[in-house]
Amino acid sequence: MAEVRTHCPYCALQCGTVLGGEAGRTVVRPDEEFPVNQGGLCQKGWTAPALLGTPDRLTRPLVRGADGRLAPSTWEAALDMIAARLGDIRAEHGPDAVGVFGGGGLTNEKAYQLGKFARVALGTSQIDYNGRFCMSSAAAAGTAAFGLDRGLPFPVTDLGGAEVILLAGANPAETMPPLMRHLNKARLIVIDPRRTPTAEAAALHLQPAPGTDLALALGLLHLAVVEGHADQPFLNERTTGFDAAWRRAAAWWPERVERVTGVPVAEQREAVRMLAAARRAYVLTGRGAEQHSKGTDTVSAFINLALTLGLPGRQGSGYGCLTGQGNGQGGREHGQKADQLPGYRMLTDPAARAHVAAVWGVEPEDLPGPGRSAYELLDALGTDGGPRALLVFGSNPAVSAPHAARIGDRLASLDLLVVADFVPSETALLADVVLPVTQWAEEEGTMTNLEGRVLRRRRLLTPPGEARSDLEVLHGLAVRLGRPAAQFPTEPREVFEELRRASRGGRADYSGISYERLDAGEALYWPCPEAPGGQAGPGGPAGPGGEDPAGEERAPHPGTPRLFLDAFAHPDGLARFAEVEHRDSAETPDADFPLYATTGRVLAQYQSGAQTRRIPELHAAAPEMFVEVHPDTAGRHGLVEGAAARVSSARGSTVARVRLVGTLRTDTVFLPFHFAGAGRANLITSPALDPRSKMPEFKVCAVRIGPVAGRPAEPAAEPLTEPLAEPLIGARP
Repeated sequence: MAEVRTHCPYCALQCGTVLGGEAGRTVVRPDEEFPVNQGGLCQKGWTAPALLGTPDRLTRPLVRGADGRLAPSTWEAALDMIAARLGDIRAEHGPDAVGVFGGGGLTNEKAYQLGKFARVALGTSQIDYNGRFCMSSAAAAGTAAFGLDRGLPFPVTDLGGAEVILLAGANPAETMPPLMRHLNKARLIVIDPRRTPTAEAAALHLQPAPGTDLALALGLLHLAVVEGHADQPFLNERTTGFDAAWRRAAAWWPERVERVTGVPVAEQREAVRMLAAARRAYVLTGRGAEQHSKGTDTVSAFINLALTLGLPGRQGSGYGCLTGQGNGQGGREHGQKADQLPGYRMLTDPAARAHVAAVWGVEPEDLPGPGRSAYELLDALGTDGGPRALLVFGSNPAVSAPHAARIGDRLASLDLLVVADFVPSETALLADVVLPVTQWAEEEGTMTNLEGRVLRRRRLLTPPGEARSDLEVLHGLAVRLGRPAAQFPTEPREVFEELRRASRGGRADYSGISYERLDAGEALYWPCPEAPGGQAGPGGPAGPGGEDPAGEERAPHPGTPRLFLDAFAHPDGLARFAEVEHRDSAETPDADFPLYATTGRVLAQYQSGAQTRRIPELHAAAPEMFVEVHPDTAGRHGLVEGAAARVSSARGSTVARVRLVGTLRTDTVFLPFHFAGAGRANLITSPALDPRSKMPEFKVCAVRIGPVAGRPAEPAAEPLTEPLAEPLIGARP
């Protein structure tokens, strides 16, 4: 079997890998030449090939019959049935009665085609994706501050030269371990309610109460100003709005911050002094700062701190967001988000609508307006005025959405639920039709990692059984819905060429990027506009080199690895401070629910766990749901190490194995969100939304905890987590 260079299917680092065959099986090794992972992989990356041969791999379409059971079908029958049902639903209830839910792991080509399919073939405004649950708050804050949203506006390798890095709500030692190779020379300041492995490696760990990060960020800005660390020339020359932001932060003196957050004054001062003394420093945010009903304001407050210290727009320093999903960056740039069109254009912009409509061959007025955000879309399923049908690609909202029991009920209430996946996820088990699609090593395409670098995904294997690509699925449905076959091509390269045209002139301009340039080994970061004369690089539409009007050859655009060095992306070139104020989370502890609960990730699992729970080595490392509890807290609530606990909020409860952790705050419990069934962390999480980003408040809710009724308080040996669903062909759960 020939080797191919490609990238890991998991997080947004998109570590370079080399895939090949050995003794009839697929093996992986790190791509030593790829700078992001520098020859390293985490255990998820090393074990990724195991998923390719998982015993319950979907290989044939499945349709739920009159008896309520899923049974094998042909592709033609399945697609005919879907199209007919969609036609009936649209005819009776209108185009917005059909919704589409995408994913941050889809390739750029799939994300682009999915947005086009929703708006052109279905005519619906009801499309969003699970990236709304990932870094939408950072996207909103970054766009407001800088005029453009790219997770890291600089290459990952720049972090290796930092002296100090502040990580607000990020735990890369578990979520993206190879990133630590770039952080190991810096002194780390970690803000996290838990003493995570990343916090263990830090020079300074600030441990605020869940939901108080915004107050802490305001306090750090206060100290930066009053202790004389503000970069006044930078503020004068490259920013606007500082005075209004400072009026808010001025009221957050250190002692007040300590009362609200629990972070000692001395630690606040030390954090600011470390950042201010460094010649090269970065402020990086993660989900811990973002997944709040005030997540956008929280990220804005950390951006304010970075701007006050003069970090953004300077090589060797800056602000960035650690994107989570594999294509979390590219996935939101090309149209599967409710309010956006390809190229990171806004759907409400008439010029953007006209440009994209021309590429798609439709009239601008035929493009539907913005629809509901992800949770709002899921919450409206099956209700009056809400979608009656939903098509799901690359997502598992039955596990990943907040208030998961309600979302499960909403999914089950639909007239039609269609799920395209390569494993029988918990959402697939609720579906009326399950479509088997290709996975990472079986397809071509592009991904965009957290630094805005566009990467090539390359195919090694032939898909098993009757599995088809998502592009083939969308083509088959679009044709059956009356669209011309040529409007929805199935070849990724052809889709990418159209994506280039649709993104041309947008904030995320890919028009100068081509498969040829990527395959030649060029490192291309967007924005990468097309060179004069339509030139995209070697083999591009104008031929190698291109010519200017004088007949001289012009080189293609090299891409933009570092943004904002000369100006920010607002028309006046200035970065904007945000005027923000701390407020409580939507839920705070009370007599009935006296503890904070916060959720997060563990090293051996990924996202909803639909993939990683199927890999024996990873399952052995993290086999079941658990809850971290301080020993004193456990004692007060009748819990011991290894016992089964019930964690309850106003929305429901989950069952988890107790782990005693002496470094945890006594007012806080922690649960990972990778597990299914009765062990879903999202059975208890809050659906309160950030008003700007529509991010749900995953990171804080009020709970109580106690022993599971009917179980002994002492450690138990029986597993708490349900086995993976088998057999697939069965009645709806």
